[in-house]
Amino acid sequence: MSMKLLPIAPEASTGTDYGPKMKWQRFLGEPLLHFVVVGVVLFGAYRLLTPAPEEHVDQQRIDLTKDDVRQLAVTWLAQGRPPPTADEMRSLMDQKVTEEILFREAVSLGLDRDDEIIKRRLAQKMDFLAADLATLEEPNNAQLKEWYSKRSDRFALSPHLSFRHLYFSVDKHGEATRETAAAAIALVSGKSEDSPAVASVADPFMFRNYYGDATPEQMAKEFGPDFARALFDLKPRSWQGPVQSGYGWHLIWVDSIEPGRVPAFEEVAPAVKSAWLDERYAEVKSNALKEMRSRYVVNLPTMTADDLQDLQVPTRASAQIELSAQ
Repeated sequence: MSMKLLPIAPEASTGTDYGPKMKWQRFLGEPLLHFVVVGVVLFGAYRLLTPAPEEHVDQQRIDLTKDDVRQLAVTWLAQGRPPPTADEMRSLMDQKVTEEILFREAVSLGLDRDDEIIKRRLAQKMDFLAADLATLEEPNNAQLKEWYSKRSDRFALSPHLSFRHLYFSVDKHGEATRETAAAAIALVSGKSEDSPAVASVADPFMFRNYYGDATPEQMAKEFGPDFARALFDLKPRSWQGPVQSGYGWHLIWVDSIEPGRVPAFEEVAPAVKSAWLDERYAEVKSNALKEMRSRYVVNLPTMTADDLQDLQVPTRASAQIELSAQ
């Protein structure tokens, strides 16, 4: 006994043929077709918005725009000059055209290649581009406060004091200078710290007798680090010492002293923003340089001390030329 098997997908028998339509739908739904269409559209838009170099770059044509001329005038005024006359503007434009001609001719001769000064200039331009990127982001107060909270020690205010001193010269008193200064405390005790009678017991000092709002760093530079450390350990409103400096011995009267402290954010907000921008700039520049460097293979020679033995120091004239070009 035989059994008739039905087909899995029987043919349609409605009398209407949908075959071509279904094929077109399948064709239009192909991802590859979508990719090709998008590519054609993007290529067409690029050609429309970006003319070919030969269509807009003519090496024999120099066009100055109104913005170029305005920039020439701004540069002129920035030098403290009065507004340029018509003849002066024509001269400025002529100089600009001459500069452009010389630049193009130099490039055509290959003078821009292997030139250290030009390399340095182009490197500076890339540096400026990194700076522009770094300044695109303007920090808000919340960002600055968080940044400051982690770096507040960088903005710490140094202690400072105001003091006057009596000077005793080693050249005049020799080995007895310290004892002479110590004995003078009894002579000035009870007298007004700025009276002529007090000043008369000491020797003339080559610099100032009174210092206001002095910091440890300033005093270390002027009198030496040991003097600065001892100075900020003194109590105010009495003659104390003697304290030794690089010049001799001193009796000190401290008028007032302000200890060092970390300021509140509001006190240093402009400085914090400036430091934030500097750090952001350094970060952007470093990341940009790392990204650019990753595209290169760098081979460095192995150097020894002998390789640098016969170096010649450039003459003064050539060094000045190099500095003026920077």
